Formats: sequence, C-alpha cells, structure tokens
Amino acid sequence: MSTASHHPAPKPVAAPSTPGRTSEEEQITAVADTLVLAYRLHPADITRIPEGTATDNYAVVDQAGRRHFAKVYRTREHLDLERTSVELSEYCADGGVATARATRTREHELIETHARLPMSLWSYVPHTATAEGGLAGARWAAVGTAMGRLHSRLAAHPAAAPTLNPGAAVCDMAASRDRFEQLIHAYQHMPRLGEFETWALQAARERQAILGDVERALASLPQLTVQVLHGDMAGPNVLFKDNEVAAIVDFRPPAPGYLAWEIARLGCDPKSVLDNSGESWLTGYTDLTLAYRDANPSASADDLVSSLRVGCAAMLCSAFPLSAPVERPHIVDAAMEVYGRVRHEAALMLLDRLPVMEEALRDALR
Repeated sequence: MSTASHHPAPKPVAAPSTPGRTSEEEQITAVADTLVLAYRLHPADITRIPEGTATDNYAVVDQAGRRHFAKVYRTREHLDLERTSVELSEYCADGGVATARATRTREHELIETHARLPMSLWSYVPHTATAEGGLAGARWAAVGTAMGRLHSRLAAHPAAAPTLNPGAAVCDMAASRDRFEQLIHAYQHMPRLGEFETWALQAARERQAILGDVERALASLPQLTVQVLHGDMAGPNVLFKDNEVAAIVDFRPPAPGYLAWEIARLGCDPKSVLDNSGESWLTGYTDLTLAYRDANPSASADDLVSSLRVGCAAMLCSAFPLSAPVERPHIVDAAMEVYGRVRHEAALMLLDRLPVMEEALRDALR
C-alpha cells in the first residue's frame, strides 16, 4: 500500500453528469457508492493515484475535509488472503509499530466484499516520502529502529514461532541455474536484440558464471532465524516524514521467511549501495543494524552480519529484471532498464567486497 502524499498529484477526476462516461469515470462513481454504502463516508473528492500490484488506488477527501486512502481490489478471487494481510498490518499497529490503520466497514469488516467494489479503506499518512531511491543520513538508523520493532512484534505472531534454519537454504541454487539457463536460451532465440536486451543477455551470462561462487558463499552461513515477516519490505512501502519512519505499509499475508533477507532487502537497496562509496554505504548499513538491535534485542548477531551475504546472494540469484524483456516486455521502460543495470552492478560490488564488509560489521556489533 502507498499513500497519495508522495506521488505527483494527478488531476482530480469526478463523475460527470453528462452521458458518455469513460470506464475510469464509472470506477470513480463505483468507489463513491461503496464509500457511502459500506463506510457511511460521503466523499467530496476522489483522486486516482498510481496503482499497486493488484489494486487501483484512490485518495479520498470526505465532506469534513478528512483524507483517506482507498484500495480497490481488481478481483475477488484472493480476498481471503488480502484480509490476512490487513490483519497482519493491524496486528503490528496494535503492537506499537508505525503503520497505517485500516478503517472498518459498517459491518466491522476490514475489507468490504459485498458492495459494488471490493475495497479496503485506510488512514491517510500525510506529508511523507518513500524510501524508494535509497537511504542516506539519519534515515539509516530510523529504518533500523522501525524494522527492529516490526520484527520483534512479528516474532510473537501466532502463525509461526521463530525457528533456526540452515542459512545455505535461503536461495534455491538449482532453480537459479535452471532460470538463467532458460533465460539465456530465450535471448539467443530472439530474432533481434535491442541495446538493453543485449546487455541483459551478457549480464545473465555473468550471473550464470558466478553462481558457483554464490553457492560457496552461502555454504558458509550459520543457522539463521526464520519467522513471520512483513513480506514486501521494499523502499516504496516505507514512508518517511522528514527523517523518521511514519509508516510501514502494504503487508503480505503472514508467512515465515529469513529475517536476514528482509533486513537486506531494504538495507542493500541497489541505489543506496551505488550512490555512496562502499565505505560510506557500509557506515549507513552499520547504523541500520545497530539501531535494529537496540529495537529488537533478541536478534542474533548471526542474522545481522549474515544479512549482507544473504542480500548479495538473493540479488545475484534473481533473474529479475533481466528477464523482463522476455517475459513481461510491456513493463520495460527507461527506469526499469536503469534499475536492472544498477542492481547488477551493486550485487557484483557486494560479492567482491563481502569478506571485508562482514568483518567490519561484525566488529561494530560486538
């Protein structure tokens, strides 16, 4: 989930009184009807904002001037899972984690399922910017504190108790080898390769060649904590107000995963890695882990130190976005191409400097 406050404000769209409405205008009308019938909320303004992965999103201002955030689900097929995601967010909020609050319907439900549109309604988090595009300065420690509190709360979630699992299993190396083999084969059989496709093929070959190094790096990992996680701890889902985390949003259904990976997913953001020198980035990452440990004292040093190796390996084992021109060409744009290059370069840099960085992080955490 995201809020409207950190996106360029599109022009408000209102349902017209004349014939010939577009499907988007009809959607706005359906949103308004659902807000009135399901939430007793009378909207004064509804504005479409950038959509989520499986939702159409709207900023809503009611007649009292209060602001809200509405998520309209495009299908009713997975609403039970969507409800567990909202429940997880509420569980964290009840435990003092900074997150947006869901507004219940007239029937006290977290998701409206009976009106014209399946929808969840959320408190609006004002004056925020996302962590997308990298971390810097005081935001490193702020993210560490927020994630530490989040994981401390989720460790008590009834869906799964924390356990220790082999660190080497964090990536499925056999699946990664198959994935890159198939991707390289697909590129080789394309009739014509553009500039990005040519680069992506070369990058895929580089990745394939170093998977043995990645597997050896993972083999040396200790037992690591697996517990219920947020599930999508990426930059767009962390909202800042100045240098403090205002909210962590867009939870996935409760499922266990490696703690070290969720820490690294945000901390090893490729742009954060490359926008600084390696030493400067590691200083920020160290600030994150120290703040994380203060907020989650039960976290083991193994999880924190190993997060560097886990994050590096996960980036190198993933074929995305190298695979996008083959499998999802409609999503490839200039920003995606830049991201692909940055992610590849950042992962290779981390692999090259891993032993030195891990030793420095381990020393700092002693």
